[in-house]
Amino acid sequence: MPDQSRDHSAAERRAAIERAVFDILVMIGEDPEREGLRETPQRVARMYDEILAGYHLDLRQQVNGALFDVTSSEIVVVKDIDFYSLCEHHMLPFWGEAHIAYMPKEKIIGLSKISRIVDVFAKRLQIQERLTQQIATAIDDIIVPHGCVVVIEAAHMCCTMRGVKKANTRMRTLVTTGVFKTDEGKRNEALFLLRSQLT
Repeated sequence: MPDQSRDHSAAERRAAIERAVFDILVMIGEDPEREGLRETPQRVARMYDEILAGYHLDLRQQVNGALFDVTSSEIVVVKDIDFYSLCEHHMLPFWGEAHIAYMPKEKIIGLSKISRIVDVFAKRLQIQERLTQQIATAIDDIIVPHGCVVVIEAAHMCCTMRGVKKANTRMRTLVTTGVFKTDEGKRNEALFLLRSQLT
Protein backbone atom coordinates (compact mmCIF):
# COMPACT_ATOMS: atom_id res chain seq x y z
CA MET A 1 0.00 0.00 0.00
CA PRO A 2 1.43 3.45 -0.89
CA ASP A 3 2.32 5.87 1.89
CA GLN A 4 -0.61 8.28 1.48
CA SER A 5 0.82 10.56 4.21
CA ARG A 6 3.54 11.58 1.74
CA ASP A 7 0.84 13.49 -0.14
CA HIS A 8 0.44 15.79 2.86
CA SER A 9 2.83 18.17 4.54
CA ALA A 10 3.99 17.60 8.12
CA ALA A 11 1.80 20.53 9.21
CA GLU A 12 -1.27 19.03 7.52
CA ARG A 13 -0.67 15.64 9.13
CA ARG A 14 -0.22 17.20 12.55
CA ALA A 15 -3.37 19.32 12.24
CA ALA A 16 -5.42 16.27 11.20
CA ILE A 17 -4.13 14.25 14.16
CA GLU A 18 -4.94 17.14 16.52
CA ARG A 19 -8.54 17.24 15.25
CA ALA A 20 -8.87 13.46 15.61
CA VAL A 21 -7.55 13.46 19.18
CA PHE A 22 -9.90 16.33 20.07
CA ASP A 23 -12.83 14.27 18.74
CA ILE A 24 -11.71 11.18 20.66
CA LEU A 25 -11.60 13.18 23.90
CA VAL A 26 -15.16 14.38 23.29
CA MET A 27 -16.41 10.89 22.40
CA ILE A 28 -15.01 9.27 25.55
CA GLY A 29 -16.82 11.90 27.65
CA GLU A 30 -13.96 14.27 28.39
CA ASP A 31 -13.80 18.05 28.09
CA PRO A 32 -10.93 18.90 25.71
CA GLU A 33 -11.05 22.49 26.89
CA ARG A 34 -10.27 21.78 30.53
CA GLU A 35 -6.83 22.82 31.73
CA GLY A 36 -5.18 19.40 31.79
CA LEU A 37 -6.38 18.48 28.29
CA ARG A 38 -6.21 21.80 26.48
CA GLU A 39 -2.83 21.06 24.89
CA THR A 40 -3.26 17.27 24.67
CA PRO A 41 -4.16 17.12 20.94
CA GLN A 42 -0.98 19.06 20.10
CA ARG A 43 1.12 16.92 22.44
CA VAL A 44 -0.23 13.71 20.93
CA ALA A 45 0.44 14.95 17.40
CA ARG A 46 4.05 15.82 18.31
CA MET A 47 4.43 12.44 20.01
CA TYR A 48 3.25 10.61 16.87
CA ASP A 49 5.79 12.58 14.84
CA GLU A 50 8.46 11.04 17.06
CA ILE A 51 7.29 7.50 17.74
CA LEU A 52 5.99 6.88 14.20
CA ALA A 53 8.89 8.55 12.42
CA GLY A 54 9.76 5.32 10.62
CA TYR A 55 7.23 6.07 7.90
CA HIS A 56 9.30 9.08 6.87
CA LEU A 57 12.83 7.71 7.36
CA ASP A 58 14.85 6.54 4.39
CA LEU A 59 16.73 3.36 5.25
CA ARG A 60 19.72 4.12 3.03
CA GLN A 61 20.03 7.63 4.44
CA GLN A 62 20.01 6.25 7.97
CA VAL A 63 22.88 3.91 7.12
CA ASN A 64 24.63 6.82 5.35
CA GLY A 65 27.22 4.66 3.61
CA ALA A 66 28.73 3.34 6.86
CA LEU A 67 29.86 0.07 5.27
CA PHE A 68 33.45 -1.04 5.59
CA ASP A 69 35.56 -3.68 3.85
CA VAL A 70 36.41 -6.75 5.87
CA THR A 71 38.43 -9.90 5.22
CA SER A 72 37.07 -11.91 8.15
CA SER A 73 33.85 -13.89 7.95
CA GLU A 74 33.51 -14.48 11.69
CA ILE A 75 30.06 -13.91 13.17
CA VAL A 76 29.29 -10.36 14.33
CA VAL A 77 26.78 -10.04 17.19
CA VAL A 78 24.92 -6.95 18.41
CA LYS A 79 22.70 -7.55 21.42
CA ASP A 80 20.21 -5.72 23.61
CA ILE A 81 19.09 -3.06 21.12
CA ASP A 82 16.20 -1.37 22.91
CA PHE A 83 13.19 -0.50 20.79
CA TYR A 84 9.67 0.83 21.26
CA SER A 85 6.82 0.32 18.82
CA LEU A 86 3.03 0.43 18.54
CA CYS A 87 0.95 -2.66 17.87
CA GLU A 88 -1.13 -2.11 14.76
CA HIS A 89 -4.14 -3.95 16.21
CA HIS A 90 -4.82 -1.68 19.19
CA MET A 91 -2.18 1.05 18.80
CA LEU A 92 -0.81 0.12 22.22
CA PRO A 93 2.93 0.02 22.89
CA PHE A 94 5.13 -3.00 22.71
CA TRP A 95 8.79 -2.82 23.58
CA GLY A 96 11.82 -4.96 24.17
CA GLU A 97 15.22 -5.83 22.77
CA ALA A 98 16.44 -6.87 19.36
CA HIS A 99 19.48 -9.13 19.05
CA ILE A 100 21.24 -9.46 15.70
CA ALA A 101 24.00 -11.69 14.37
CA TYR A 102 25.42 -11.68 10.87
CA MET A 103 28.30 -13.32 9.03
CA PRO A 104 30.07 -10.77 6.82
CA LYS A 105 30.87 -11.59 3.24
CA GLU A 106 32.73 -8.45 2.12
CA LYS A 107 31.33 -5.67 4.30
CA ILE A 108 30.55 -4.83 7.91
CA ILE A 109 28.31 -1.99 9.04
CA GLY A 110 28.91 0.73 11.64
CA LEU A 111 27.60 -0.37 15.03
CA SER A 112 25.18 2.53 15.52
CA LYS A 113 23.65 1.91 12.10
CA ILE A 114 22.23 -1.43 13.20
CA SER A 115 20.25 0.38 15.89
CA ARG A 116 19.06 2.84 13.25
CA ILE A 117 17.86 -0.03 11.05
CA VAL A 118 15.84 -1.35 13.99
CA ASP A 119 14.32 2.09 14.60
CA VAL A 120 13.30 2.62 10.97
CA PHE A 121 10.95 -0.35 11.24
CA ALA A 122 10.05 -0.18 14.95
CA LYS A 123 8.81 3.41 14.64
CA ARG A 124 5.72 2.33 12.71
CA LEU A 125 2.49 0.52 13.49
CA GLN A 126 3.78 -3.03 13.68
CA ILE A 127 3.41 -6.64 14.60
CA GLN A 128 6.46 -8.27 16.10
CA GLU A 129 6.67 -11.03 13.51
CA ARG A 130 6.83 -8.56 10.62
CA LEU A 131 9.26 -6.29 12.47
CA THR A 132 11.67 -9.21 12.90
CA GLN A 133 11.43 -10.11 9.21
CA GLN A 134 11.86 -6.51 8.02
CA ILE A 135 15.03 -6.05 10.07
CA ALA A 136 16.49 -9.31 8.72
CA THR A 137 15.63 -8.36 5.14
CA ALA A 138 17.21 -4.92 5.58
CA ILE A 139 20.42 -6.43 7.00
CA ASP A 140 20.60 -8.80 4.03
CA ASP A 141 19.91 -6.05 1.49
CA ILE A 142 22.34 -3.50 2.92
CA ILE A 143 25.28 -5.57 4.19
CA VAL A 144 24.82 -8.54 1.83
CA PRO A 145 26.27 -10.99 4.39
CA HIS A 146 26.44 -14.76 4.19
CA GLY A 147 23.35 -14.66 6.41
CA CYS A 148 21.84 -13.11 9.50
CA VAL A 149 19.86 -13.99 12.60
CA VAL A 150 17.39 -11.59 14.20
CA VAL A 151 15.80 -12.36 17.57
CA ILE A 152 13.29 -10.01 19.18
CA GLU A 153 11.87 -10.38 22.67
CA ALA A 154 9.13 -7.96 23.66
CA ALA A 155 6.29 -7.21 26.06
CA HIS A 156 2.96 -6.12 24.60
CA MET A 157 0.56 -3.84 26.41
CA CYS A 158 -2.33 -5.28 24.38
CA CYS A 159 -1.67 -8.45 26.37
CA THR A 160 -0.75 -6.94 29.74
CA MET A 161 -3.26 -4.10 30.26
CA ARG A 162 -6.27 -5.37 28.29
CA GLY A 163 -7.71 -8.68 27.19
CA VAL A 164 -6.06 -11.57 29.04
CA LYS A 165 -4.05 -9.16 31.25
CA LYS A 166 -1.02 -11.39 31.71
CA ALA A 167 1.60 -8.99 33.02
CA ASN A 168 4.65 -11.23 32.63
CA THR A 169 4.02 -12.43 29.09
CA ARG A 170 6.84 -11.81 26.63
CA MET A 171 6.96 -12.83 23.00
CA ARG A 172 10.09 -14.03 21.21
CA THR A 173 10.44 -14.13 17.43
CA LEU A 174 13.29 -15.44 15.29
CA VAL A 175 14.22 -15.00 11.65
CA THR A 176 17.25 -16.63 10.01
CA THR A 177 18.58 -16.06 6.51
CA GLY A 178 21.33 -17.43 4.29
CA VAL A 179 23.86 -19.72 5.90
CA PHE A 180 22.04 -19.59 9.25
CA LYS A 181 18.95 -21.04 7.62
CA THR A 182 20.79 -23.82 5.76
CA ASP A 183 23.66 -24.71 8.15
CA GLU A 184 22.47 -26.00 11.52
CA GLY A 185 25.96 -25.72 13.03
CA LYS A 186 26.31 -22.05 12.10
CA ARG A 187 22.78 -21.34 13.31
CA ASN A 188 23.51 -22.97 16.67
CA GLU A 189 26.77 -21.02 16.96
CA ALA A 190 24.97 -17.72 16.33
CA LEU A 191 22.19 -18.56 18.78
CA PHE A 192 24.76 -19.53 21.42
CA LEU A 193 26.50 -16.18 20.98
CA LEU A 194 23.18 -14.34 21.17
CA ARG A 195 22.25 -16.16 24.40
CA SER A 196 25.63 -15.92 26.13
CA GLN A 197 26.51 -13.27 28.69
CA LEU A 198 29.96 -11.80 29.09
CA THR A 199 31.42 -12.23 32.58
